[in-house]
Amino acid sequence: MLQLRPNCECCNQDLPGDSPDARICSFECTFCSDCASNKLAGTCPNCGGELVARPRRPAGKLARYPASTEPVFKPAGCNAPA
Repeated sequence: MLQLRPNCECCNQDLPGDSPDARICSFECTFCSDCASNKLAGTCPNCGGELVARPRRPAGKLARYPASTEPVFKPAGCNAPA
């Protein structure tokens, strides 16, 4: 099950579990759509993988299986794609 991390690793924007603006790579590194497009050119700075829209968990399932509350914030690594 996806962790649904709560924030963008670059700018720390909140990304709730139902956010349409979240982007992830295959390792679940999480970024907002603005950082993914404008800062990272669609490439994860951690692994070099493609950033795609994160699936949204339906509200009923989100209540039972909540998103992670542990933020990951690494702004120093978000200046350019890997």
